[in-house]
Amino acid sequence: MNQPDPTVYPGETRPGPATRPGTGSGNGAARPADAFAPSTTPERRVLADLPSYAEAQRLVDHLSDSGFPVEHVRIVGDGVRTVEQVTGRLTKGRAALAGAASGVWFGLLFGLLFTLFVVAGLAGVLVVLGLSALLGAAWGALFGFLAHAATRGRRDFSSISGLEAERYRVEVDSGFADEAARVARDLDGNG
Repeated sequence: MNQPDPTVYPGETRPGPATRPGTGSGNGAARPADAFAPSTTPERRVLADLPSYAEAQRLVDHLSDSGFPVEHVRIVGDGVRTVEQVTGRLTKGRAALAGAASGVWFGLLFGLLFTLFVVAGLAGVLVVLGLSALLGAAWGALFGFLAHAATRGRRDFSSISGLEAERYRVEVDSGFADEAARVARDLDGNG
């Protein structure tokens, strides 16, 4: 007995493979979108297991400098985690200042677009750009202040987020692994 698929609700249909219309055999049939993709991914071998991204980058750079086809190389990070570096205390004043700085650029962009289509003459362009920068700074400062005030002190610091891995593997497509190992040995000998 055929059981209904529990992930498809009554009245819904499950989409089939993505297709490119009109790319079939000439009769209007569609071909799967991945028809041009390789059928398998290349088998890879680990060239090196390194503790830092800088070392992995140095190895790949050496391969590139030696003329090795680096399009067959990839760097894989293991044990990836997010790291947030606190850069300082964030007050309402600093939030307003950061908003004003962003607002200046936003205002200048709009002012530049406006001058391209409406204003003629250097003096008119400079006046419009100056006013748009001031308006952008004012609105940016207001929004920066209000956005920080809305947190009610739950986040009174600024930070930069990034990803970091515990180890980095340099992998090479199997067909190029022996040549890559030879070139990598040159780095160890000269390094």
